[in-house]
Amino acid sequence: MFQVGKTIVSEDILDREFVCNLNACKGACCVEGEAGAPVTKEETEILKQIFPKVKPFLRNEGIEAIEKQGFFTTNPVGDFETTLVNKKECAYAIFDSAGIAKCGIEEAYNKGIVSFQKPISCHLYPIRIQEYSTLTAVNYHAWPICNDACILGKELKVPTYKFVKNALVRRFGQDWYEELDQAAQEYFKYIKK
Repeated sequence: MFQVGKTIVSEDILDREFVCNLNACKGACCVEGEAGAPVTKEETEILKQIFPKVKPFLRNEGIEAIEKQGFFTTNPVGDFETTLVNKKECAYAIFDSAGIAKCGIEEAYNKGIVSFQKPISCHLYPIRIQEYSTLTAVNYHAWPICNDACILGKELKVPTYKFVKNALVRRFGQDWYEELDQAAQEYFKYIKK
């Protein structure tokens, strides 16, 4: 672990290589698991505001789940999450003709309908953020459904932090990312000795 600004960063995001391989995993992170994607308090308001514009991009099952359960749900410890369809896939997930899960919110964003790309936790994945009183932890989340992404990342030699650069800049800013990148270059020099 090392510190960048007010964050503590796991070396795993430098050491582990990762590039999503949607042809292999079919977007399983939007479908698998026991809970929806983490959503910030600010994002809960955004989900409410953008729903009318995002709704045309969603599947009927997703719309029904959102209209019945809400734009987001709250887990037993009080954290916010995206709504699920039948306790399985994200209600905002859509599927293309190849059966690959994609984000309906992001589809609306890509078409210029909304200015919100998708929840930051989804954009950052496989990085997970944990907020503490004075610091934010930036960690790598290992999940077997992403093994193909790890294989592809290794083949292409792309460290996780570079794969999610845009999301990290979105969350922490360009200056923070440049400081992270500089720390990574020093780290790589050190471990090659």
